Amino acid sequence: MELDINTLRSIATVAAFITFIGIAIWAYSGRNAADFEEAANLPFKQD
Repeated sequence: MELDINTLRSIATVAAFITFIGIAIWAYSGRNAADFEEAANLPFKQD
């Protein structure tokens, strides 16, 4: 298999897309909802 610049660009694009999908799944998973809810309310917290 010959690796030219276009093949490397394609591999990088697919890797970035897979990373994006992984982050989106992590962000919208139910396990993290409580942590994100707490983080969303930080600007309104008064000491």
